[in-house]
Amino acid sequence: MKLFAFFFLTIVGALPILAAPALAPASAKVDFNRDIRPILSENCFACHGPDAKQVKGGLRLDQRDSVLKPAKSGKTAIVPKQPAKSELVRRIFTTDTDDLMPPPESHKKLTAAQRDLFKRWIAEGAEYQTHWAYLPPVKTAVPAGQNGVDLLVRARLKEIGLKSSLEADRRTLVRRIYFDLLGLPPKPEEVEAFASDTSPAAFAKLVERLLASPHYGERMAIGWLDVVRFADTIGYHSDTPRNVHPYRDYVIRAFNENKRFDQFTREQLAGDLLPNATLETRVGSAFNRLLLTTEEGGAQAKDYEARYLTDRVRAVGAVWLAQTIGCAQCHDHKFDPTTARDFYSMGAFFADIKEPIVGRREDGIIVPSEKDNVELARLDGETARLQKTFDAPQPQIAGAFAKWQESALAALQNEANWKPLAPATVASTGGAKLAIQPDRSVLASGKSSDKDTYTLAFTNVTSGVTGLRLEALPDPSLPASGPGRAPNGNFVLTEIVATVKRAEQKAEPVKFAGARATFEQTTPADGNPSKKWSAASAIDGDVKGAAFGWAVLPEVGKAQQLILELAAPLTLAAGDTLTIELKQNHGNKSHTLGRFRLAATADAAAARTITPAAPPADLAGILKIAPEKRTDAQQEKLSAHHKNLGPELAALRQQLAAAKKARTDFETKLPRCIVSESLPAPRTVRILARGNWMDDSGAVIQPALPGHLAVGVKIADRRLNRLDLAEWILARENPLTARVFVNRLWKQFFGTGLSKVLDDLGAQGEPPPNAALLDWLACEFRDSGWDVKHLVRIIVTSQTYRQTSTASRELLVRDPDNREHARQSRWRLDAELVRDNALTISGLLVATIGGPSVKPYQPDGYWENLNFPVRSYPASTGEDQHRRGLYTWWQRSFVHPSMLAFDAPTREECAADRARSNIPQQALVLLNDPTYVESARAFASRIVKEGGADANARLAWAWKQALGRAPRADELVPVRALFDKHLAQYKADTKAAEAFLKVGIAPLPPATDPAELAAWTSVARILLNLHETITRS
Repeated sequence: MKLFAFFFLTIVGALPILAAPALAPASAKVDFNRDIRPILSENCFACHGPDAKQVKGGLRLDQRDSVLKPAKSGKTAIVPKQPAKSELVRRIFTTDTDDLMPPPESHKKLTAAQRDLFKRWIAEGAEYQTHWAYLPPVKTAVPAGQNGVDLLVRARLKEIGLKSSLEADRRTLVRRIYFDLLGLPPKPEEVEAFASDTSPAAFAKLVERLLASPHYGERMAIGWLDVVRFADTIGYHSDTPRNVHPYRDYVIRAFNENKRFDQFTREQLAGDLLPNATLETRVGSAFNRLLLTTEEGGAQAKDYEARYLTDRVRAVGAVWLAQTIGCAQCHDHKFDPTTARDFYSMGAFFADIKEPIVGRREDGIIVPSEKDNVELARLDGETARLQKTFDAPQPQIAGAFAKWQESALAALQNEANWKPLAPATVASTGGAKLAIQPDRSVLASGKSSDKDTYTLAFTNVTSGVTGLRLEALPDPSLPASGPGRAPNGNFVLTEIVATVKRAEQKAEPVKFAGARATFEQTTPADGNPSKKWSAASAIDGDVKGAAFGWAVLPEVGKAQQLILELAAPLTLAAGDTLTIELKQNHGNKSHTLGRFRLAATADAAAARTITPAAPPADLAGILKIAPEKRTDAQQEKLSAHHKNLGPELAALRQQLAAAKKARTDFETKLPRCIVSESLPAPRTVRILARGNWMDDSGAVIQPALPGHLAVGVKIADRRLNRLDLAEWILARENPLTARVFVNRLWKQFFGTGLSKVLDDLGAQGEPPPNAALLDWLACEFRDSGWDVKHLVRIIVTSQTYRQTSTASRELLVRDPDNREHARQSRWRLDAELVRDNALTISGLLVATIGGPSVKPYQPDGYWENLNFPVRSYPASTGEDQHRRGLYTWWQRSFVHPSMLAFDAPTREECAADRARSNIPQQALVLLNDPTYVESARAFASRIVKEGGADANARLAWAWKQALGRAPRADELVPVRALFDKHLAQYKADTKAAEAFLKVGIAPLPPATDPAELAAWTSVARILLNLHETITRS
């Protein structure tokens, strides 16, 4: 019971204190933005605000001219300095429910204090102000050598009669800065080193070291990935995977390299449109592809086109502007000056993005690493070397070239004996799309099955046929140019069956007397020389096995012929149908024909003769010219064609083909990323009345900036594009961008933004209690050239940041939410960092930076309802199982349950701020999730190996590893008692200990005493579950 009480107190002790309003001096003048606008926005703007179509009585309370204008009744809403004559005052104080404002049916009611504020404000002159976030930020002068954060925080505290707190102790400070900048706990030796270094520059040096760590970029990326709604899956319908993880690596790299925020912004919105676009900037443009999409076959394209537009506008509004622009999708915004036209004009910026509206996303561009590029260069060099050798003059094959010309002319003459057959119908049992081409060949595309049978029906076939010819033809649409659909261009024709259907009779089989081919793959199958991939095996009735048949590797990428001699001439009458089945039952990697053509001959000799495939028409014309009369270009064209056919260069061709295949195989394993690419002509964008995608009556509009935010901005005299949008977002005239980023960053270091509502700096948000501080930081950020590390450095080296988080009684009463920053704050670590913390303490963490997403342990059956197709969840193995939480596979419809328990968002929408709950399920996760059980076991192994000889020494060592400090006596006693109790239990039940230690894939140390290790694992579970362990103080 004591153990459960311990966890209960841990959880309850972390519950947040209820919010309180920002402090203001009692004698301060009523401020419209701070005091009045929030009340109007919450209670009045729905009927008397910016949405002109919803204004009642013609009164707009967001406009001073409107409230000063007498109504038809002669009454005036506001008479400055005369509250007794102001209709607004009468209406908010009246007890007559017919006149009361807000009306009772709105279910909104002003407090007495709010009514008195209105009265005071009108008495003071009822001055209006432009909404604070739409005003240019003003930079307060800060004396050289002073930190602007400290100067402005202290000025605010003096104004309201509060004082700063003392600096935190050095052990707390070092853990705080590690969690804030790296998201990882410091090692005990790092804690000790900082605790013993009392030099004034010690903290600044520590900050610089952490800013230079590659893990800094990982920590900074978490918040950015939330707000841009990064995920590994598409979201809608079947929520299938897509290739985007290189974008996460790009974000980590950008923060580590301190890429300036203006360039970071340009690359994400328009990296593909930059004048000198690179692979890096194109990967950045994947931001535009992170929205929810669908692959549902029955989805309405217009519906999803509208959804994608909406999603992108909301994203830009959330990421860079902290404006709820999406509220103007169906009508003008009810609280902010954003109109529906503004909404769709913003959406038009993204009408150029090339993407399937409905259907599968493309695989994306290849994104090789530096190491990959070295290997690609080596493979390209080898291919180029062999190609150069192949292309060089080959005197040794001159005789063979002359013979080939003779045989080619003979082939042309022989070709006259063959007539290509025109299929009446074609069908595929495997679902391939078979399209008849103008030259009567058939081209396969679409679904590529491991087994397939192509059935072709022919009518009007000339009587007296003595032979059939199957031509396997190359095509640029096929792997390795074909003629097969296997990755290497090969195919396996396991059996060819021909029948004749005469009117009112059963189909008669057509018997073959023999089969010959221009090339047969001679590689034995399964080590059995009798099972070769020969022409004869295609008509053997599957004597050699259904998986074997005619194949042509390595002579792919060129035409091959299979000549089938009939046992007897085929007599056909009008109305008879010749049906040919091409059975392809190899059953592995789509070894089916990609392009082919059938022909027939009535010439008995032609049916028994193999000649090289007749050359293409352009070469046929050259061959008919006497050699001495050909031009050099014509002769070279013939020579190049012969090099690709003759056996003389077969070995070199095979080497070249192998080199190309090695390059292709390597490239197919490289990561890919879907990115932005512009359409030749942008899609048409209309204003959708009430957001209805089926209503085409709205005006067609062009990309344009929101009217209330574009004042003073120079606009190009042409159609604007995404790069123009990025430049406007970064313009000095834009009052929002710098404030938005600064506000979110402040939350990372103080627990709450300077303006608490991170995703809305509009009327429904909150005016910052210390507006001067937000403005100064915004200006400093912008004026530094958008230097993120500079901004971080200013904040974390301030005395304000270094304060203790312990609150005095006065602060708990006057500023319980710490909005005035007279102290630091404490909070539970984010979901990813809870995992990282446990893995680090245990010694299991694999600190590799970047790469594909990984799959931590997950409860069986969690994906049971993830269908179309049915999905399995193979947990990652090896080092991938112990990667940082940042790299967890993000399945939008089924986010990892451990992440959800600690408030990670689904990322179905932009999440500028995470909730931070304290619930019993979190303790249960830390106790039972295999990740944490395994971490506890690995931590226990370290305790036994490194912690000392006796239990008390080991406990003291474990405390320092987990918490960076020595344990107190009152902490040691119950935990030591727990250890002794569990040790006795596990000695009595060794099987239980062994079962307990089997959780996870981390190997057990050799010569392990199961009972002792299990008992120490129980202790480790306690330490990993402590409130202090998972709290940033």
